[in-house]
Amino acid sequence: MNNNQATLNKLTQMRLPGMVRAFRATMETGFKQSITPDELVSHLVDTEWDERYNRKLARLIKAARFRYPASFEEIDLESPRNLEKNLLLRLSEKGWIEAHQFVLVTGPTGTGKSFVVSALGHQACMHGFKTGYYSCSKLFKQLKLARADGSYLKALVRIQKLDLFILDDIGLEPFDAQSRMALLEILEDRIGRRSTIIVSQIPIAMWHQIIGDPTIADAICDRIFHSSHRIELKGESMRKKHSPHNEQGTNGE
Repeated sequence: MNNNQATLNKLTQMRLPGMVRAFRATMETGFKQSITPDELVSHLVDTEWDERYNRKLARLIKAARFRYPASFEEIDLESPRNLEKNLLLRLSEKGWIEAHQFVLVTGPTGTGKSFVVSALGHQACMHGFKTGYYSCSKLFKQLKLARADGSYLKALVRIQKLDLFILDDIGLEPFDAQSRMALLEILEDRIGRRSTIIVSQIPIAMWHQIIGDPTIADAICDRIFHSSHRIELKGESMRKKHSPHNEQGTNGE
């Protein structure tokens, strides 16, 4: 066995697939003849880093379960829907997540709320943050089942551990007592500790009404309204700008 093959075997045993791929390609192309030893090491390390980053990103995106496979670059900033470019650029960075801030996104159906927050969630994954995307109605149904089978606290802990929690379509269905308390518990775990995006067709001024119980509504709204970034989309449905077969594509709801 020659030295190169022995090196490949050792890299494989150490679970360094990026280095294996880069080293094999270097040997096959003769690239090693034109670079210095330190450049070769740098090339191998960079390739391994890229390999691990891409694998981690793929895991984060899969686990997040975004509604749309959207990227930040795909957000339509030209359509007149009150989408502030400077705010979006700030939210594409990681500072607001590291600062454990909230984002509230509202607007009529079809204005692209879910697409925008999917893209922001994707961006969070690119920064290495563990993200989860939830439909409000589905989440609270799951939590009711979790109460019944004794896994409710575990479900709350899973949400609590997310660096970014995205709750979509809040207010489409009326809140009952259990759902209100679950929402309060989730947000209390996250305020000042983790970041959250909340999405709704209902204007923020009406959130007290959709939550229902005035005491709990005050406890929820007062905690998040005053320190959140706000995106208030307006205008016509984005779906009207695309043909039916593209309805689920760019900037869909």
